Amino acid sequence: MFPGIGTVINVIAIIGGASIGVVVANGLRITTRALITDVLGLVTLLAALSALAPLWSIQFRNAFPSGWPLLVVLASLLIGGLIGSALKLEAKLDSLGENLREKFKASREGTFVEGFVSASLLFAIGPLAILGSISDGMSTGIDQLLLKSTLDFFAAMAFASSLGWGVAVAAIPVGIYQGSWTVIGFFLGEILSPYQVDAMTVVGGVLLVGIGLRLLAIKNVAVVNLLPALAIAPLLALAVHSFL
Repeated sequence: MFPGIGTVINVIAIIGGASIGVVVANGLRITTRALITDVLGLVTLLAALSALAPLWSIQFRNAFPSGWPLLVVLASLLIGGLIGSALKLEAKLDSLGENLREKFKASREGTFVEGFVSASLLFAIGPLAILGSISDGMSTGIDQLLLKSTLDFFAAMAFASSLGWGVAVAAIPVGIYQGSWTVIGFFLGEILSPYQVDAMTVVGGVLLVGIGLRLLAIKNVAVVNLLPALAIAPLLALAVHSFL
């Protein structure tokens, strides 16, 4: 095997699952597809709860002064949101989705862009994407990415049955994102302390809540503009841990 094989498997799983989902969707009524989307929203919120769990872990709380764990998360989201808004990341990702929709000749009235954006965020956010890719780059195993690939396969199948081919195209940014972490793992090895990973995971959990709210049509949170918070979180956690 070679470094990056885990991400290759993950990309194939997403495309395969989405393809099956689209084929199955042809026999589904609109009301059924809407119900599937609601279920995905609820399951995404459930996944968010799991990602938020480290916020209350002893390991994470002991890494900072009293009262700071939540402040680290809050500050990461605020700073990340300001950066994302300034860079207009949400608009740029929507534009990319529209360009891909036109390239794949998908209907403008369809759910191509929503499927692309939601699936891209869901598949990229989470500790498995980062830790699994770093482990893959270090050639210490792809077990985590194999687990993620299995989960993504079924998630892609469910998403695509409701949101269409945009879910399959989400494999492109996922491949780039995880490939980048694989390169980091190859050259730098272990770069994050456990509490830094926890900080990133909790911030990712908050973003998953935003995705769940979007899928449930409760609130259209500009989740993409908050993505820089994933990079800010481990840096801010390190600063607080080291100097306070």
